[in-house]
Amino acid sequence: MSEKLVYYFSKTKCDGSLALSHILGGKGANLAEMCNIGVDVPPGFTLSTTICNYYYQNNKLPSETFSLVENAIEFLNNEVSLKFGDNDNPLLLSVRSGSVSSMPGMLDTILNVGLNDKTVIGLAKKSSEFFAYDSYRRLIQMYAHTVLQIESNLFEEVIHKKKREANIPVSNQISDPNILKEIIIEFKKIVNVHTNQDFPQDVHEQLYNSIDAVFRSWMNKRAVAYRKIHNISNNLGTAVNIQSMVFGNMSQNSATGVVFTRNPSTGEKEIFGEFLVNAQGEDVVSGTHSPLPLDKMKELMPQPYSDLEKVCRKLELHYRDMQDIEFTVENGKLWILQARPGKRSIQSAVEIAVDMVEEKLISREEAILRIEHKSFSKLFHPILENNTNIDIIARGLPASPGAATGYVAFTPNDAEQFRKDGRNAILIRQETNPEDINGMNSSAGIITLRGGMTSHAAVVARGMGKPCICSANGIFIDKSEQFFYTNTGLKVYKGDSITINGCNGEVILGTIKTVTPKLNKSFYKLMEWVDEIRTLKVMANADTPEDVDIAMNFQADGIGLCRTEHMFFSDKRISIVQEMIVSDTKEERIAALEKLEIMQKEDFKKIFKSTLNKQVTIRLLDPPLHEFLPDNDNAINEISAKTGKSLEKLRNKVLYLSEKNPMLGHRGCRLAISYPEIYEMQVKAIFLAVKELQEETNITGIVPEIMIPLVMAEKEIIIIKELISNVAQQFDNPKYSIGTMIELPKAALIADKLAKHVQFFSFGTNDLTQTTLGISRDDSANFIETYKDLEIVKQDPFETLDIEGVGQLISTAVYLGRKSSPSIKIGICGEHGGNFDSIQFFAKLNLNYISCSPYRIPIARLIAAQSVIMNQKKS
Repeated sequence: MSEKLVYYFSKTKCDGSLALSHILGGKGANLAEMCNIGVDVPPGFTLSTTICNYYYQNNKLPSETFSLVENAIEFLNNEVSLKFGDNDNPLLLSVRSGSVSSMPGMLDTILNVGLNDKTVIGLAKKSSEFFAYDSYRRLIQMYAHTVLQIESNLFEEVIHKKKREANIPVSNQISDPNILKEIIIEFKKIVNVHTNQDFPQDVHEQLYNSIDAVFRSWMNKRAVAYRKIHNISNNLGTAVNIQSMVFGNMSQNSATGVVFTRNPSTGEKEIFGEFLVNAQGEDVVSGTHSPLPLDKMKELMPQPYSDLEKVCRKLELHYRDMQDIEFTVENGKLWILQARPGKRSIQSAVEIAVDMVEEKLISREEAILRIEHKSFSKLFHPILENNTNIDIIARGLPASPGAATGYVAFTPNDAEQFRKDGRNAILIRQETNPEDINGMNSSAGIITLRGGMTSHAAVVARGMGKPCICSANGIFIDKSEQFFYTNTGLKVYKGDSITINGCNGEVILGTIKTVTPKLNKSFYKLMEWVDEIRTLKVMANADTPEDVDIAMNFQADGIGLCRTEHMFFSDKRISIVQEMIVSDTKEERIAALEKLEIMQKEDFKKIFKSTLNKQVTIRLLDPPLHEFLPDNDNAINEISAKTGKSLEKLRNKVLYLSEKNPMLGHRGCRLAISYPEIYEMQVKAIFLAVKELQEETNITGIVPEIMIPLVMAEKEIIIIKELISNVAQQFDNPKYSIGTMIELPKAALIADKLAKHVQFFSFGTNDLTQTTLGISRDDSANFIETYKDLEIVKQDPFETLDIEGVGQLISTAVYLGRKSSPSIKIGICGEHGGNFDSIQFFAKLNLNYISCSPYRIPIARLIAAQSVIMNQKKS
């Protein structure tokens, strides 16, 4: 291959940089970058993502890989004055993955490559027998699991057995080299039994098989599942980093740990992390050991701690972002193994972004782009409403904020099944590992009995925005995995309800109501910057005065869709609506409508009062009438009793109004063509509300926007526009505007004709997607995941707008509408108004507004600003 495949990183030679992350992966690029700025990094080399992609296209590595690796090994031998495979002075290597997008714990790693029955003796002479043989047994266990696919628990059972025989407590390390030698013999037997081969003594065979295994791990089940959850492409591939080993388990003056340059849960400006004395890196992140807080390192290892503080400042200033740093102290010398942007809770992300603007590290635009829109809604993470009179049964580390109530699940499969059954799960594990990813994603919250704030569970939960408690003290999982018990003897079974508080680490028996937390000043400061930058107005879909209040609290620019039919479904009103529908004469129908008019008028008054002259777009009645009628005899009997209509007549009416395909049936403006008095009542209620509110208050200048649904023909608008005009004349022609929904393909194609009669368009993207693609939103779940897996569609079209079909219709309608009426206002009011990719598309079309559900308002405001910034960068 003509491309460069191997990149070196060391103090004397470094041919990579952060700019090559697409080739070197995140880890490799950052290792090179740190070498370039003078950070002490163990030297090594990176095999590029190009090799990974070749590997999957050809089922083998490029032929030149092995010679390139041999050259790189010779370079490393000279760099560290050791020799790979040498019996007296052996060089040991780590083989680690490094994808472009961070995937914590999903891909494989092998440490201590280069140890065998001879090199271990040489290592023991240079260090100690304990260290050498402990490192050797770790290699065999990791190699067997990762390369040879042998279950890791087989090796753990050997260790536990030896501890029992020697009366060593479960939580203690084995320090006797002779026991370690016995364990190594047992480990080798396991390898032989499961592979019919001996553990390889050829160190080059170890290395090449390890490289192959790491590339192979790119497509393991947990990695594929993680990428699917986080929408990461399978085509990116991973790099492989081969690095000279440094050892945190060499002595009591050695350690390993993870540090964040700021608190990943709160954003507080403090270095935050954990470490273990005389341990290797996987002991910290795996969750199998409970580490010490970093403050303790200041006491035990003052010089390495001081060096670490300096490195943290240097890296944060260089990268201008909070960093997640893995480090090792080998006999008092600090080494940095990895630095990457730290995973953080959304609360922390906002706090850090705002602080860094005020510290002049980044611009406001950079701060806005750093906020993950998918996680933004989790700023409104539930917290416990009432902390008094609760039964706290255990406490642990608050690893990821938020609160959740759910049913106890002990396995990922249990959690997934609860989710399928529509029940929240709280997943409880000794510790999580990458194999648990689907179960974690299916859970409302996670508890682990081991592990710290930087364990696998903590990092993944924070990334998912789920509450998590680690190192839960006083909980013991029974071997049956059917219940756990506490120090007090309490037993809690699978399926029992518990609540977790990820903000303080409390595990609580039973169900506790949760509430939305208060937002801090950093959130409001960020949103000020967002609103200064965005050009799209962000409206709310709000159907009741209560919805409007929520939307206004989230600082919506107005109401882009008020669905009037939703006002009819309360117990008091539905009977009047039913009375109107089953009327035998127009006079009976009008009498019922007059009662509804009073109710709708009062609703509109409350809405206009809450919005204070902001845009309010009221959609006239849309659903077919049969949706307001019952489909069972008991309810029909009640209507009969209230109206005096016979049961037979009512059953016939229900049968007459029912439709086989109601979405395309007698609904929307078609109702007004058949029963104009319905729309007349609604329009009268709107004008009455404006008139009375202006008379009763100082509020003036209310201009309601009246929207006509499901239009397919120009004549429909002409008829209904005349209806509205006739009602307006009864109120001395108040100010108002008329618009139409564009939710049928034909309406989009004749937008130039429709634009002559209206002041605004609003694309109903939910129905436009259904009518364009011929897919029912209610039934698509039965096959849409299969379509995504087969890449027939990239995204669910009801979540992310189908650009090439529905998007083309919208583009056509926008062009035709503005050509016919240049001043026409155009927006959208489907749930696509809260979707990142969809909003970017709408921004490119220069729409005037988007409208979405009230709770998505902050997300839509953020995305609207991000779209402006990203489009400016592209141009």
